[in-house]
Amino acid sequence: MNKIISKRKLSEGIYRYTFENKELAIARKPGQFLILRVHDKGERIPLTIMDSDSEKGTVDIIFQAVGKTTNLLSDLNEGDRILDVAGPLGNPTLIENFGRCVAIGGGVGTAVLFPVLKALKEAGNYVIAIIGARDKDTLILIDEVKAISDELVITTDDGSAGTKGFVTDALNQLIGRDDKIDYVYAVGPVVMMKNTAVLTKEHNIKTEVSLNPIMVDGTGMCGSCRCMVDGKERFACIHGPDFDGHKVDFNLLTQRLKMFEGREQESMSCGCEKKEE
Repeated sequence: MNKIISKRKLSEGIYRYTFENKELAIARKPGQFLILRVHDKGERIPLTIMDSDSEKGTVDIIFQAVGKTTNLLSDLNEGDRILDVAGPLGNPTLIENFGRCVAIGGGVGTAVLFPVLKALKEAGNYVIAIIGARDKDTLILIDEVKAISDELVITTDDGSAGTKGFVTDALNQLIGRDDKIDYVYAVGPVVMMKNTAVLTKEHNIKTEVSLNPIMVDGTGMCGSCRCMVDGKERFACIHGPDFDGHKVDFNLLTQRLKMFEGREQESMSCGCEKKEE
């Protein structure tokens, strides 16, 4: 179980793995995630389930190697096994026939967006996808998203692909069209989700966001993923990860994401071996 059968480098530091786990492949639903460990003394990290094949019994994840564990994960190769995987965790995304939907993915958040986008389309919605990144080299899943969208808009910060600007600029243009938008789903950097929610609240458009707080056990016991939604304490692992974007305290979320920055930098620079025995 958890044997890596495919490893693809999508761009610098961004990887897509396909690994064997039939139970997880059958059970997972759009919006859910898993928690894995690379070795028996390693930390547990959450990753969104990007796709799965229930017949083949395979699961796809996409991640960016930015911290100690994701760098260790990126060192694995086809044929290696991920030590352990827990999931599916979290609540599935609410999928309905809303009407005209805009699904927004920023950076690696596009991996989270993909299964939700696919489910929204299958539910009969007219789906407009907006995917954005820093530049053309960090855009991912363009062909996959295009294949399941009625419209696709691409933005890059530097204008090297699609339209120069942010995903919120593209969303604002769509809102300005005559076609009414009934629902927005956004996932990506906190500032992007915050700005999306501010914009859609002005136009009274229902908006869901997928939060990405620090998470350890995935069962609501550790409290690491605590967030405030509508003035109430919530845990992203058991109450989310999706929440009403108009009710999320994004400022608190930003603060909590910085909780372990110092320890992460210390861990990255300690010179520890790649795999503890």
